[in-house]
Amino acid sequence: MSDSGLDLMTGGSSGPGRRRASTPPSKPWGRRIVTLLVILALVLGGYFVWTKVSGFISGPADYSGTGTGSVTVEIPQNSNGQQIADILAEKDVVKSAEAFYQLALKDSRFQAIQAGYYKVKKQMSAEAAMKALSDKRNIVGAPGESRVTIPEGSRIKSITKIIAARTKISAAAVTKALKDPDALGLPAVAKGNPEGYLFPATYSVGAKTTATQLLKQMVAKTLSVAKDLDIGTRARALGLDGEQVLTVASILEYEAKKDSDYPKVARVLYNRLKAGMLLQLDSTVSYASGREGDVFTTQAERDSDSPYNTYKAAGLPPGPIGSPGEKTIEAALNPADGDWLYFVAVNLETGETVFSNTKAEHDAAVLKLQEYCRSADAKGC
Repeated sequence: MSDSGLDLMTGGSSGPGRRRASTPPSKPWGRRIVTLLVILALVLGGYFVWTKVSGFISGPADYSGTGTGSVTVEIPQNSNGQQIADILAEKDVVKSAEAFYQLALKDSRFQAIQAGYYKVKKQMSAEAAMKALSDKRNIVGAPGESRVTIPEGSRIKSITKIIAARTKISAAAVTKALKDPDALGLPAVAKGNPEGYLFPATYSVGAKTTATQLLKQMVAKTLSVAKDLDIGTRARALGLDGEQVLTVASILEYEAKKDSDYPKVARVLYNRLKAGMLLQLDSTVSYASGREGDVFTTQAERDSDSPYNTYKAAGLPPGPIGSPGEKTIEAALNPADGDWLYFVAVNLETGETVFSNTKAEHDAAVLKLQEYCRSADAKGC
């Protein structure tokens, strides 16, 4: 006898006493995928947060040490901190752009970084990279480019030799360019004489740079520094003009060896001019005669009728006797306080200089110089 109710309970052919457990209905696949995505998002989000937090705690990724090998990197004009950081990271100079950028935000050395090509090492710490880029000695020329450095006090004769030796520009080309002052951008006060207006600095010289272009750049640098230092206004306060300030500064380059003595020598010159005394400077006499190699002059040189002979001609010489740097220009504009009328270096190696108010004091100092020059190890005499 059939029992349809029993058949439904046992599922048909199941043996007596066995029951099938009830099975809940399956969830749709869509809901499972959503759940997995939520879990994945939580995991990835947690990783992202942890990465940021750990990076904040330990700082951005950075190499240690001064690096290995070498690489040339170009810092374009007007590059900001982030752009420079990206360039360094791309070249593997630093491990991460963030490491250098964070340092640049708080390190004053960043302001010294100039546009140009730098030879540096790879895999440097951000600190080492900052030190390298703020050091001008690491600047190199672009392909086909050379660099020429003009020392403070250099005169046209030596500047011509330096350019010819360090670049592809010949001495003849420089000499020819110097004869066209208008093309160089010389100010009217120079009266066509470029002496003193070729600013001492380091210049990049391209493969196609001409002598005129290079010299024009040097003149422009002088005019730029003059503007920055406000030479015109400050010179008038001293009763001078800008040309005379450059002349005084060029004299300081030869009459003093220590930065601290520049303002003192300037004061001596101004005191003597005010008192109507001859300046009596061997440096200007040497300029006229072309003498090189020591600080002394002969009686014949001091008897010359050159307007640069300050043993005979009153006042300042007619123009600069070399290219003054920014330090001596500033000293000429800001002389020290003092009543000195004389000065003399008593040790030509160290530059030790004695400043005196009277002729008797000065004569005693000159004896010390003579004694120094008589010593066996004297240098510069």
